[in-house]
Amino acid sequence: MLSRVASSVYWLARYIERAENTARWVDVNLQMSLDAPISFSDQWQPLVAITGELPAFLDRYEFATRERVLRYLTTDPDNPSSILSCVRQARENARSIREVISSEMWEEINHFYLRVSEYAASDHASIDSHDFFNDVKLRSHLVAGVADNTMSHSEAWHFFQLGRLLERADNTSRLLDMKYFLLLPAAAHVGGPIDEMQWSTLLRSASAFEMYRKRYGRIEPEHVVAFLMLDHEFPRAILYCLAHADDSLHAIAGTPIEAIRNPAERLLGRLRAELAFAQASEIIASGLHEYCDRFQARLNEVGSAISTTFFTQPFAQPSAGTAESRSSGDVLSGYQRQRWAGGNS
Repeated sequence: MLSRVASSVYWLARYIERAENTARWVDVNLQMSLDAPISFSDQWQPLVAITGELPAFLDRYEFATRERVLRYLTTDPDNPSSILSCVRQARENARSIREVISSEMWEEINHFYLRVSEYAASDHASIDSHDFFNDVKLRSHLVAGVADNTMSHSEAWHFFQLGRLLERADNTSRLLDMKYFLLLPAAAHVGGPIDEMQWSTLLRSASAFEMYRKRYGRIEPEHVVAFLMLDHEFPRAILYCLAHADDSLHAIAGTPIEAIRNPAERLLGRLRAELAFAQASEIIASGLHEYCDRFQARLNEVGSAISTTFFTQPFAQPSAGTAESRSSGDVLSGYQRQRWAGGNS
């Protein structure tokens, strides 16, 4: 397979998954602002920060409001991580590899783009945003389902899986970290009704509420962390994503699962093994935010190694203020996040 084609398939999957997860972040904040018996007037700017786009946002706006943040993260064509931009970039990557993906997959991606573009051109005040975000999540699932059922499970499909699962692992960690930064207004609320309601909302935003209740019953923070990070069976759990991404990576290179032949396999295998032997209590004791921060940095190293190994051009670290930068800025001390942009868009 040509490296250009492999890169496009990989980034097509990442952009689709990123659009879905941006919808999840915004929707959970919207639901909390409507349901919680506390003020959420100051929670919109940290939502931009958690996505890594705060410096670019503040360059354009003096301060964050609900309306500005919703537009910036959903339909702003100048924000490379907005839902509209992600779906547009996914469509451009798909268009460049029409010979690799199925016609059904292309049609579904094209419908996805047209739906988001229609929303961007409409009067947002007359539309139920919650319905829109649910639609984004559903259409992302449709793209993944069509890919799974209409593509040969060869190299191209494994690159699609690899991109989708790595992006999902990154975004699940960000969703967990959002609880740390956004949802709880004061330490006094820890363990109280507001805290439990917020963990429930977080599980629902990850489509994990029912599966969690089947596994653990009562909602407890340690069990939520264990389920979303360390579960072997739930598809949005970080360990599940890393394990299946590792399988696809080995399938692409033709490496036996117990062997290592390139830096990408070494980095991903090490990260998978460390998470497999981790315990939720240890993660929380060491600091959930700090753990997520380190995890995202190491996942970026995996992405860079994949690029060097398969796409010939390694990612250069983006400078501050560029479209590729994903740093959250001064509002969150030490909170440095970077998410690579790629593909043919």
